Amino acid sequence: MPIEIKMPALSPTMEEGTLAKWLVKEGDTVKAGDLMAEIETDKATMEFEAVDEGVVEKIVVPEGADGVKVGEVIMLLSGDGEIAAPKAAAPKQEAPKPEAAPQQAAAPAAAAPAPAAKAPPRAEGDRVKASPLARRIAEQKGVDLGALAGSGPNGRIVKADVEGAKPGAAPAARAAAPTAAAPIAPAQVPDIPHEATKLSNMRKTIARRLTESKQQVPHIYLTVDVRLDKLLKLRGELNASLEARGVKLSVNDLMIKALAMALVQVPKCNVMFTPDQLISFGRADISVAVSTPEGLITPVITEADTASLSSISTRMKDLAARARDKKLKPEEFTGGTASLSNMGMYGIKQFEAVINPPQGMIMAVGAGEKRPYVIDDALGIATVMSATGSFDHRAIDGADGAELMQTFKALLENPLGMLA
Repeated sequence: MPIEIKMPALSPTMEEGTLAKWLVKEGDTVKAGDLMAEIETDKATMEFEAVDEGVVEKIVVPEGADGVKVGEVIMLLSGDGEIAAPKAAAPKQEAPKPEAAPQQAAAPAAAAPAPAAKAPPRAEGDRVKASPLARRIAEQKGVDLGALAGSGPNGRIVKADVEGAKPGAAPAARAAAPTAAAPIAPAQVPDIPHEATKLSNMRKTIARRLTESKQQVPHIYLTVDVRLDKLLKLRGELNASLEARGVKLSVNDLMIKALAMALVQVPKCNVMFTPDQLISFGRADISVAVSTPEGLITPVITEADTASLSSISTRMKDLAARARDKKLKPEEFTGGTASLSNMGMYGIKQFEAVINPPQGMIMAVGAGEKRPYVIDDALGIATVMSATGSFDHRAIDGADGAELMQTFKALLENPLGMLA
């Protein structure tokens, strides 16, 4: 029997992807471990390896197709002795079934109003935040995801929620769903010479997640001015000593270290909010915003609070380079406990960043510039930088956020403490 090759879930958040390129063609023989396709997720382009051995009988999803759902059949693989023709007829035999179902459902709907409410959940199910595994289990068990409360990050429905649910659905939850979100009318493009570019999966994900963040997360913003003179002097001395090892520290590397240490010193800010829990982390993994041609991605520096500055610098350069080439692994851009966004290289003095859910905060760093500054009760000139922390006010109180900003400032103004 032919083997159905399905769209894989290549990242924890992946629900659909773009089949960017086929690396095999119909009639090719593949073995386990052979590369079959390049798949574009919301964060990276990854190579898809064969698990089974056989001959490519049919490529179901063409190259370049986007919006391919996880679990959808993309290829048929047969053994050497199998005949391809009978399989081609299979979709034709099954095709009438989806058409017959709506016709049968139409009669009961006309006779009794109650069953008509069963149609909307299909659209609602697509809007419910749930992991791909949870969706598959729900489909197998006949569980309506719209009737469940998720226990995962940001209310996401996970495997445990579905396994503990009974088949069927709560009619009240279904009935309320259709009015939850009205479709947005497409924008009217003015009659001006223009070029339309199709949205990438990454850009769609950025738009969705940041919209959710501003709609669901109450942001509070706190700003401090940081004097950088000691930090810049120490950076110069460290780079001179690290030159033989080929390591050159950036100011951003020192910011990553300072934020990580501040989060550990003020653990009330190293948290994540869920609908029924406040998760407190025992270490600081910093997601660092990196701009790519496709959009923003946040590779993670794990254990940044205990890592050496040279290690942070080396890893950051490697992650940033692979992020721009869309070669990051899923575990390299997920799971941070807080984020850092630095726009100082563009001359931006100050900005307020949007929190990256389910994290509890993000630090926005501006440019260091010469400013009038009071030094030892006398007016002088110093290199000063403005930093603004955005905090999830559901999880972090203003006083705790202020303490984190104070600690972050102290570490940067007295940077030798980061080397201890």
